[in-house]
Amino acid sequence: MKEVVVEERLTGLRLDKAIKEIMTDKSRSYALKCIEQGKVFVNGKVEKPSYLLKLKDTISYDLLEEKPLDLEGRDLQLEIIFEDEDVAVVNKPKGMVVHPGAGTENDTLVHGLLYELEDLATINGVVRPGIVHRIDKDTTGLLMVAKNDMAALALGEQLKDHSCKRKYIALVYGTIMETRGKINAPIGRDKEDRKKMAVTKLGKQAITHFKVLKRYKGFTLVECELETGRTHQIRVHFEYIGHPLVGDKTYGRRKVIGDSGQFLHAKSIGFTHPTKREWMYFEAPLPEYFITHLNTLEEL
Repeated sequence: MKEVVVEERLTGLRLDKAIKEIMTDKSRSYALKCIEQGKVFVNGKVEKPSYLLKLKDTISYDLLEEKPLDLEGRDLQLEIIFEDEDVAVVNKPKGMVVHPGAGTENDTLVHGLLYELEDLATINGVVRPGIVHRIDKDTTGLLMVAKNDMAALALGEQLKDHSCKRKYIALVYGTIMETRGKINAPIGRDKEDRKKMAVTKLGKQAITHFKVLKRYKGFTLVECELETGRTHQIRVHFEYIGHPLVGDKTYGRRKVIGDSGQFLHAKSIGFTHPTKREWMYFEAPLPEYFITHLNTLEEL
């Protein structure tokens, strides 16, 4: 059973909303089921979903036993750019969700991995075999995959201590005059829309480094390096500084170009191999749709 001591950001929230905040990758209905099935306690007692949390309350909870969805391997023509007995690196296409969840049960990256790879780590749950980190549905590019639990723990630790290096390419609105920059702004749930993230003083530390690759009339192409890995970090940070990502339907403030989602590509990833202890580095070129759109822009 896991325990969380209520901090200021959760004080005053309903118990069901707070559990959803704590279980960041779960739905509110899942959180409600946990409470209704006696998996959640506040200060050792069962409370109603409407219970309002107080500062220093102790929440104890267990996860529901997850039942496998349709997790048969499917030939999704995944591009596996590296594989050995411990890890794999895959180049995820646009429009593909990483793992099954509410509203998305078929044709996820996990389904493709089950078809392509014989072994996948199981430590992160039955619906997330091999998954140690994620990128958004409409973000393209590289992901590490763990083929056994030892590799999953090792890669997870590198993500946690920021020794894993990830770079992204993004197209944003407006002209960024600085050659390089650092965005240091905490990210947490948006108070107005809990499905979104936002820069908020009660959020977790989030740091994005960027450098300008090319300027276009009305747009800037940037390379971003994540020092932290918060949900939607690049999208939220660039919206925060007034340069939202082109095509972003959630955080963009201007007319969306096309229907392909945000122009964001996980260009490279570097990590220490879990058993060989060698530094591994991989790159993936920009996808065709991204290059095609850049070719329509006028350079400055």
